[in-house]
Amino acid sequence: MVGFENEKSTLEAEGIKVIAASVDTGDEAQQVADDVSFPVGQGVTKDQADQLGSWWEDQRSIIQPTEILLGDDGKVVASSYSAGPLGRMDAADVIKLVQLFERRKAEAAQK
Repeated sequence: MVGFENEKSTLEAEGIKVIAASVDTGDEAQQVADDVSFPVGQGVTKDQADQLGSWWEDQRSIIQPTEILLGDDGKVVASSYSAGPLGRMDAADVIKLVQLFERRKAEAAQK
């Protein structure tokens, strides 16, 4: 999540809003939230993970990375679901993807 914080000015310039959530609660969740300026929800449950289609790790009762990029209309335009610590969306990649979508939208409007 800190990677997204490091790209805060570019994300804001592109109109990208970041929201995060964790299974952690209380002090553990606050430690994560203290490192970023965007909202961090806490206490994600297995039922909520299931609603997102996320992979829930029963052994540690945690949600594995689930990243969803929504368009202005609230529809999913990209997503990433992991079953472990690899394969997460990187802030720079999200920025590039949004810029690509914006270029395509502008090109389509010119036709």
